[in-house]
Amino acid sequence: MDSLPVRLLHIADIHIGMENYGRTDPQTGLNQRVMDFLRRLSDAVDYALDHEIDVVIFAGDAYKTRDPNPTFQREFARRMKRLADAGIPVVMLVGNHDLPAVAQRATSISIFSTLDVPNTIVGDREKLWQITCRRGQPLQVATAPYPLKSGLLTDEATRGKSIAEVDGMMQQALAENIRGLAVEARQRPEVPAVLTGHFSVQEASQGSERNIMIGRDVSVARSVLADPAWDYVALGHIHKHQSLNGDMHPPVIYSGSIERIDFGEEREPKGWVVAVIERGRAGWQYVTHYKRPARPFVTIAVDVREETGDPTPAVLAAIEQRDLTDAVVRVTLRLRAEQETLLQEREVLRALDQAAYYVAGVSKDVERSERQRLGAVSVESLAPLELLTRFFEVKGVAQERKEHLLQAAEEIMAEQA
Repeated sequence: MDSLPVRLLHIADIHIGMENYGRTDPQTGLNQRVMDFLRRLSDAVDYALDHEIDVVIFAGDAYKTRDPNPTFQREFARRMKRLADAGIPVVMLVGNHDLPAVAQRATSISIFSTLDVPNTIVGDREKLWQITCRRGQPLQVATAPYPLKSGLLTDEATRGKSIAEVDGMMQQALAENIRGLAVEARQRPEVPAVLTGHFSVQEASQGSERNIMIGRDVSVARSVLADPAWDYVALGHIHKHQSLNGDMHPPVIYSGSIERIDFGEEREPKGWVVAVIERGRAGWQYVTHYKRPARPFVTIAVDVREETGDPTPAVLAAIEQRDLTDAVVRVTLRLRAEQETLLQEREVLRALDQAAYYVAGVSKDVERSERQRLGAVSVESLAPLELLTRFFEVKGVAQERKEHLLQAAEEIMAEQA
């Protein structure tokens, strides 16, 4: 009798501990943005419990830092335990944010394997695991955690090599190890196989993870992962959700982060992936939320240079037109120099505070007419006399006087040479 299809939930880059754009929650004592990430993780867990998920793949980066505080660890463990208690196996991959600063120390998620938590696997090494899913289906899961030099190369092999050469050697070693896992998975051709990895893929589009990167990045080619030995490839590390293998088998998917970190992710959807896997085929869908959507980030860009008088009403009108409910918001203004003193910034901030969850700030790009009339060339590229000539032109100095001043300036410069 054929085995039932496996319903898999793929999630990654939870980053508990991110506190930017948040204040302390008086009820929990935690930063409100930390609570955002925890609520989103709870949402994914609720989805898994309510939608008959058979296995959960967490593709790395549980926390923001390598040394999360005990409260963050407790809150993460509570949510993972709900899955395990329901009989849903959880494969936790070690990401770069989960690694200790010293190789000999434990990772931030090692406690799950130390305590031998039922239905939980910590993927802290490259290995093919044979697991039994919630409804008894067999599944092979290959884990490829964030690559470390100490785990891929010997000191002797890298001695005297440049950083670029070492990175190339690590890339090659990681690719060879993944191919080795695929060979091992083919030994049980009747059992579906999943590869989960935490690293960059060369063809992938990068996101804001660059801003909080811990460690040097190592990437592999998509062709290494798009191996028919796998029925689904669950990736973490890049925060932007994306599919890298088109409609071809296997799906090679970054689930992306579950919550926005900064304005660089303003337009990116956030969520997790649900895949239905059988040997030789898989279908998947992207789920942005179940009960709790990600925190919206909103940029209001306003150009008031054509306004006459006080530009404040135009800015307030632009704010009024946007839905800022529960949003982290910022305003970027373009205005003329003479408008800067007329702008009632306090009124702008008051309007934002009344509508938004958090105001990240108001930035002003002030157009200086003198600077603009200097022309398109960089001021720094002009010779002193050229710069002085343009300055006189901006100031409207009469031609005769301009020539006299330039001659005097040239004589002074010659004396100082």
